[in-house]
Amino acid sequence: MPAPPRKRASSAAPRPYRLATVAAVTAALLSYPMPSGAAAQQQDTGRDCARTNVPRVPGAEHQKAACLEELTTAGTVASGHTDPADWAGLTPEKLPTPSGVPGLQIDGYFPDTSATNTNNGWAHDAQFVLRLPARWNGGLVVSGAPGNREQYANDRAIGDWALKRGYAFAATDKGNTGAAFHRDGRTPGDALAEWNQRVTQLTRAARATVARHYRRPPARTLATGMSNGGYLVRWQLENHPELYDGGVDWEGTLWRAGGEPPSLLTFLPPALRHYPAYEKGGPGAEKARKAMHDAGFPRGSEFLWPYFYKNYWDLTQRVYREEMDPGFDGATEAGSPFCAPGVPDGPPCDADYDYGERPAEVRDAVAKAGLTGRIGKPLITLHGTLDTLLPIGEDSDVYARMVRDAGRGGLFRYYRVEDGNHVDSLVDAFPDRLRPLTPCHRSAFTALERWLGDGRVPPRSHTVARPEKASQSELLRSCPLTGANR
Repeated sequence: MPAPPRKRASSAAPRPYRLATVAAVTAALLSYPMPSGAAAQQQDTGRDCARTNVPRVPGAEHQKAACLEELTTAGTVASGHTDPADWAGLTPEKLPTPSGVPGLQIDGYFPDTSATNTNNGWAHDAQFVLRLPARWNGGLVVSGAPGNREQYANDRAIGDWALKRGYAFAATDKGNTGAAFHRDGRTPGDALAEWNQRVTQLTRAARATVARHYRRPPARTLATGMSNGGYLVRWQLENHPELYDGGVDWEGTLWRAGGEPPSLLTFLPPALRHYPAYEKGGPGAEKARKAMHDAGFPRGSEFLWPYFYKNYWDLTQRVYREEMDPGFDGATEAGSPFCAPGVPDGPPCDADYDYGERPAEVRDAVAKAGLTGRIGKPLITLHGTLDTLLPIGEDSDVYARMVRDAGRGGLFRYYRVEDGNHVDSLVDAFPDRLRPLTPCHRSAFTALERWLGDGRVPPRSHTVARPEKASQSELLRSCPLTGANR
């Protein structure tokens, strides 16, 4: 097994920077058959892909393509043109899978030197997928992977639905993947900053490819994504609004300009510090629960804490802290899993991490990914009130204030979804206590379409109440953004 890369710290000699620029083009590209282009909206280009050559994706170092009878996961799982492991656990089990979308799929990668993504048999990051339906509605949806997943991660939650509606769909792995993503980059914060550059790169390339394939440019380009993918939407609409017509942010991660709190580095350490005492019970349990609430974890979310402690809080804190603050634990890489806090003379423990006490260079690293709220195109944000990875009061509530303080409130709508959680698959485990956010995302998306299409302004920002006595099957089908508010 190869040795891991040398520990990155701001005082160490930098490793070679792993992000290749868009201008670093190109080895020879492979040419494959494609459906003939079409200019008319919703015009069927036919299923015969043997007429012309596939358009080359600008900037791609390598690409391959296939004409598919089915671009959604109803067909791509069997054909091998998606990876179910990429999207495992992100959607409810009974989420319907649309079908009947033939077209062209292009897989490829942009120049990069990191090699964490092995999809398609490639040990190469900066992978992308671009799906071009035969029956096109004139639009393009661009998305980045949530978490540290790869380019197929949004296929079930977002891609299938967008394709069925006639959109071309493009997604990126963000340039580094997996729990060791922090090894990428030259200095702290670089790996995360690369995510934004990769989305910008893919958007430009996808717009050009769509124009070549259909013989006209997209009439509308929309950005959307969940969790880290939602963060990417925020950043793109703040920094490159010229590329998009609007976006939908599904519980995006918050990093602030200037490195200001809150962020996951401020609310996850208290969770790691206090949850074990709460779980243990006894005289200290109530005090620990109050400390969890004070850190931002919603009252009423206690039933979710065991799952998130075991599966999310510890790993998330350690790997993102390593990305932004590798010097905290010296030569140790990404800390010690589930270490006990408050051990005198013990090794640094992420449960004891205090962002406010860390040196200024840590804030500088966070600032590389920072948001300002200065969006330049319409944005709809939705976030569940029972989110126990990115607590709503420490994340989207804050971002909504940032947008208003920046004077961009007219471009923004914010929907707090009652009983929504960060992980939609948990609806299967707690059907009486949680509601899925996937239908709410679709309602937000169609509201954005109307906003951009005929000027119908979406409902004002509010909390979307859970309908009384609604069954899980009803909640999975519908999430009206109007009606009773709280």
